[in-house]
Amino acid sequence: MADLITVEDPDDPRLSDYTGLTDVELRRKREPAEGLFIAEGEKVIRRARDAGYEMRSMLLSAKWVDVMKDVIDEIPAPVYAVSPELAERVTGYHVHRGALASMQRKPLPTAGELLTHRAGRRVVIFEDIVDHANLGAAFRNAAALGIDAVFLTPRCADPLYRRSVKVSMGAVFSVPWTRLESWPKDAELFRQHGFTTAALCLAENSISVDELAARRIEKLALMLGTEGEGLSTDALRAADEWVRIPMAAGVDSLNVAAASAVAFYATRP
Repeated sequence: MADLITVEDPDDPRLSDYTGLTDVELRRKREPAEGLFIAEGEKVIRRARDAGYEMRSMLLSAKWVDVMKDVIDEIPAPVYAVSPELAERVTGYHVHRGALASMQRKPLPTAGELLTHRAGRRVVIFEDIVDHANLGAAFRNAAALGIDAVFLTPRCADPLYRRSVKVSMGAVFSVPWTRLESWPKDAELFRQHGFTTAALCLAENSISVDELAARRIEKLALMLGTEGEGLSTDALRAADEWVRIPMAAGVDSLNVAAASAVAFYATRP
């Protein structure tokens, strides 16, 4: 059973995992370096725990202590009970959901390990998606629509950053993922494992996503690019197929998270 500790000092060093949560640049650097991430809200905390992530501590306002009692009873990590005002002073924002947990990250598999053991038939490669909300939404789409694994290029946002986790509703815990080390050179790795790479783009000589789906490709790796510019020229050159989502009413493109949902649904087995 965890220790329930009342904390009244916002500068208490035991709360250091939760300081400055609104400072995006600081947290992007600090969290991976220290091997932690923050889960926010009861459902997300429970999903992180159920996915096997080790809890470092919890930060709860008083009314959430009873709600989280079963979790408190199971974990050995300390639980800090604080007032909503103190939580806001520590984190930098009003913690609406009243419950935060600092979780320990797991080591990421290599791309080769993931392709060998967990990739299945459909995977996605996200290139340089830097918006945490978009990445979280895309992970939620991947979980909901049966994507077997997610691969991120080196410059993609952190899917375990608090906003990504929150937008995904914890789906980042249920889909196997890793980072590629060298992109687009690593496109060859997918071919070695029998995958056809299909790049979502607006090129005139692309095929429609319906045509791609009709081919019933045995092992498919969908590629989606960054907000605004889409996939890089080098990534497009590395792809086996170019694919478009047909548009109407003069709309030329979709938000990357929306495009991922369409592509995942259209190509489902």
